[in-house]
Amino acid sequence: MQDALEDFFHYLTVERGLSPNTIQSYKRDLTQYQAFLQKDIGITSWDSISRTHIMQYLHQLNDKGRSSATVARLLSSIRLYHQFLIREKVTNQDPSLHIETPKKERKLPKVLSSDEVDRLLNIHAKDPLSARNKAMLEMLYATGLRVTELVSLKVSDLHLTMGFVRCLGKGSKERIIPLGDMAKEAVELYLETGRGELVKQKLTEELFVNHHGNRLTRQGFWKILKAVALEMGIKKDLTPHTLRHSFATHLLENGADLRAVQEMLGHADISTTQIYTHVTKTRLKDVYRSYHPRA
Repeated sequence: MQDALEDFFHYLTVERGLSPNTIQSYKRDLTQYQAFLQKDIGITSWDSISRTHIMQYLHQLNDKGRSSATVARLLSSIRLYHQFLIREKVTNQDPSLHIETPKKERKLPKVLSSDEVDRLLNIHAKDPLSARNKAMLEMLYATGLRVTELVSLKVSDLHLTMGFVRCLGKGSKERIIPLGDMAKEAVELYLETGRGELVKQKLTEELFVNHHGNRLTRQGFWKILKAVALEMGIKKDLTPHTLRHSFATHLLENGADLRAVQEMLGHADISTTQIYTHVTKTRLKDVYRSYHPRA
């Protein structure tokens, strides 16, 4: 069973060209699935799995309190894997067919208000690290980049004269995103006064580096965001996606076209972007209730 799994991960890497993070997610999902089949059911061959076994697994996940979104994602991984097994002639039947996907709970993303963004970005760039932090947060809010995309940026991805940044998103899809004046100024300051001090003599292409001059990690960025938010008195529980959510919501609140926002965010399906229209409607209701005399 393990050999077939390894072949699948190789297929995702070489033929599908998926990102390391996406492949790691598939590995996590399918390793859990395999463990259930072997330990709880006693199955030793992918050809022995039935629809009932998959249903038992999904019920177990529900009993453990997994969210409908998590169960839906796991089922999606299982479906793709069983389709792969048929294509590779490991098995001739797909037990995941006709299993209904649980409806995802539609949770509205948490966003910052414009005032909160202003407070968060009010960083005094007094040394290389604070200059880097200001440049990163300004760029994240200005572009809506995913954190993985941000920390993967190279200096050559910047086109400051033209006012845009190039990034590779999910599935190695390239997109070009405008860079606002304030973000551009913050990045220029970081390049002039901060990055050289951090990388010292190292030959590195990464734009944002840690205090050792090495590429900054997603976890490292998370710690920086938490520390800056605490220092600036932001009490909301921020995640690395909060500024991306705020970027999209504030654009739509100010009349931006939904398709343009979709393109900048790198969403394959516009239905993913439409969640932000629900956020703006909710915020309008809050404003109405707060300020209308007869609300």
